[in-house]
Amino acid sequence: MPNIKNAISNLFNKSSQGSSVLGVDVSSSSIKVVQLRNKAGRAVLETYGELALGPYAKVESGQATNLPPEIISEGLKDVLREAKVTTMNCGVSIPLSASLITIMEIPRMDEKQLAVVVPLEARKYIPVPINDVLLDWSIIPTIGPDKQTEKLNVLIVAIHKDTITKYQEIIRQSGLQASFFEIEIFSTIRSSLDRGITPVMLVDFGVSTTKLYVVEAGVVKNSHSINKGSHDITLSLSHSLGISIKEAEEIKKTSGLLETSAGESALDSHYAVLEFIIHEAQKVMLAYERKNKRPITKVVFAGGGSLLKGLPEFASKRFDVEVAIAHPFMKIETPAFLEPVLREAGPEFAVAIGTALRKLEELN
Repeated sequence: MPNIKNAISNLFNKSSQGSSVLGVDVSSSSIKVVQLRNKAGRAVLETYGELALGPYAKVESGQATNLPPEIISEGLKDVLREAKVTTMNCGVSIPLSASLITIMEIPRMDEKQLAVVVPLEARKYIPVPINDVLLDWSIIPTIGPDKQTEKLNVLIVAIHKDTITKYQEIIRQSGLQASFFEIEIFSTIRSSLDRGITPVMLVDFGVSTTKLYVVEAGVVKNSHSINKGSHDITLSLSHSLGISIKEAEEIKKTSGLLETSAGESALDSHYAVLEFIIHEAQKVMLAYERKNKRPITKVVFAGGGSLLKGLPEFASKRFDVEVAIAHPFMKIETPAFLEPVLREAGPEFAVAIGTALRKLEELN
């Protein structure tokens, strides 16, 4: 049986299906679920679980896979059972790689004109026929002196219809009932960032890709993907030391970037991937600051790669700004004695928690 996080549902009274909700995060390497309920206006954790998809593809846990919907749905049913999930009502996240997000600048106009112009202009940014995607858009609010500009910035979001069909099939075969499918960027922001007007860079350090988001006043102002992730570090460490991928993952979490008594780090010879990711993030940060004339004063890491030991200290020296690791479980009520465990697991569950929080809002 694949490695699954221990469920904590036995710590709570069983809730009726109608009052509990589920957030589902299906990535290339794992499935994560988080079940919440509403208690006097507060989101309460009922259970959570994680399952590695590697064994379903006959590769090691932690590796990226490309499985058909019927196999993924089997894995999803397994984690639902092991985590003792009691509700079928869910929201589902969709990977950023399966979507397109861009910002389009157009002349300022009224709402009726926007409804006509935006879909037409969006065609220039979408590399497939417009009829093959589901398109959504929203106006990005202007801040400060930018309010006087004659231009509007429009956030364009497009998801290929084949992707939606695939995820609908996974959910259908799993016996769940999904009321929405949300691109992971919005789920991560909801669970990982506090509300504020200061620009923040969110680094979603995933298995095979790293996503960079610049968020200002709760609005996505920029997004960028890097085709490097935490598994690239694992592979480098595994090959260099002649150890298994599982052992390399353990070294990352226990020693990582911290210096040993000999003054060396376990990853001294494997900085290249991390340096490349940070260098790309610095370029995105600088470009944003030059264009908007506002500094990014904080960088927040989320995703499984954030569990790399010593990452905050390492990254803060490169960025020269405050660096923090996301703690999504802080957004919900949890047992106090589990706080150390949930803080450690938090970055990996950012998407699932964010999706569950949106689903919970539907009940209010």
